[in-house]
Amino acid sequence: MVKEKFSNNIQRISKDWRAYLFVLPSLLLVLVFSYFPAYSAIYHSFYDWNGADIEKFIGLDNFRRAFTDGVLGRSFIVILILVLANFVKMVPSIAVSVVIHRLKRENWQYLYRVLFVIPMIIPGIVWLLIWKFFFDPTFGILNKVLEVTGVMSLLQWIDSLAGWGLFVEGVDPAWLSTPQLIVPALIIWGFPWVGVVGVLIYLAGLSSIGTEVYEAAEIDGIGWFRKFLNIELPLIMTQVRLNAALMIINTLKSYGLVLVLLGVSGGPAGAGMVPGLYMFRKAFVDQEAGYACAIGLLIFALILVLTWINNKYMRVDH
Repeated sequence: MVKEKFSNNIQRISKDWRAYLFVLPSLLLVLVFSYFPAYSAIYHSFYDWNGADIEKFIGLDNFRRAFTDGVLGRSFIVILILVLANFVKMVPSIAVSVVIHRLKRENWQYLYRVLFVIPMIIPGIVWLLIWKFFFDPTFGILNKVLEVTGVMSLLQWIDSLAGWGLFVEGVDPAWLSTPQLIVPALIIWGFPWVGVVGVLIYLAGLSSIGTEVYEAAEIDGIGWFRKFLNIELPLIMTQVRLNAALMIINTLKSYGLVLVLLGVSGGPAGAGMVPGLYMFRKAFVDQEAGYACAIGLLIFALILVLTWINNKYMRVDH
């Protein structure tokens, strides 16, 4: 049976070999730029490698070192906090997409969709640099907003009770140079946390809800909040699940935000160090590319496990 199936495949390829030639360049590019680096990372994770000419087989030593590396361990705690915070930061995108979907006039819906897409043409590095300016203790907007809204006075009152010494009257908090404030700064980043891609994905899910469902809800006298809980949220759970998986993957593997805001050291005392940035530092600063490959494989394994958990336990039943 297998032999017959293999023979049929060979015959089909022989018959349509000209069509397969068009696929060959793309296939080669994927192999060279996607699969070969992955193979190289697995191979070199078992070597003491400086990324160039020094290469010595050391077996599992890089992995043993990773499991006892205190800096790497703390970086995984930081990334866990950011992942949990990002779950909360998904809520504004859901709320905004529901509000846009409920607009009566399609022209307004179209306008808001366009307004949300326009920021996508701005390079990500520009956003990061703008936010770096926002956190400036003297000229940044963040401290001024906290002062105007009275939140700074509240933080100073809480600080006086807790004895943190972080929010003192007359002293502007330095968000990116105070170790205790670095993780909160990374969480604040992106406020009001309305992700463009997330909003568009949720809107695609909401647009599939038929008008008859809303009409039936109005006949039953269901209010706007119960309409959201009982109709809209359950019917976009597929999109929520997709966004949650993408968020976890992107958070675990990303380090550009920390690199731009805090530098390759992860800020004072390495308070903002994340696994991706630690891997980058080991590979390109400390020239320990073999160890960086091992860290990369650990991050990959963690993403694989979390994706499996997401697929197994976050089921969507309609």
